[in-house]
Amino acid sequence: MFQKQQKVIERLTDKQIRSQLYFTQALILITAIVLSFFLFDNWLSWRDIWGHPQPNFILIGNGTALFVILVDTAIVKYAPEKWYDDGGINEKLFQNRSYIEIFFLTALIAFCEELLFRGVLQTSFGLITASIIFALLHVRYLGKVLLFSLVVFVSFLLGVVYEITESILPSMLAHFLIDFVFALQIRTKYLSKDLKG
Repeated sequence: MFQKQQKVIERLTDKQIRSQLYFTQALILITAIVLSFFLFDNWLSWRDIWGHPQPNFILIGNGTALFVILVDTAIVKYAPEKWYDDGGINEKLFQNRSYIEIFFLTALIAFCEELLFRGVLQTSFGLITASIIFALLHVRYLGKVLLFSLVVFVSFLLGVVYEITESILPSMLAHFLIDFVFALQIRTKYLSKDLKG
């Protein structure tokens, strides 16, 4: 299954990958908005997911992201590459993007996914349900135990941050920073290969 998926990824053009990403995020955002109408009693209860902005949301978001990045760095250093190889989808997605586009894409992903999974689903169905759905939607990792375990871990961690702070902002910031740093690593690695070329 994983090798089939890898062959499909290899055939996708840069434009197709980008279109798929925008389509997926639009679908996630629309789902969050539609579910909000059914799951929230009124506008005030929906507004509560944002909490009351506090300065410590930046510290909590940054701290959470730093923790995940350090864990990932240790895994990359000590685990065999085949354990964390995602089949090249992330490389294909980010290696040709400008830094501004990487910033925009990772911000979009964090906003849409946290709004749906933490803001709407976790608020309505709880931490476990939202985290499991989030992990299962990363279907491309199902054949990779380590990658899937990491997605589950990060999902639960972001959910716990949301529970503790009672605001979606720290989990959204952490999600953005995690994706942004990993995307920058992919882009930088690609550029350095290109220069050595």
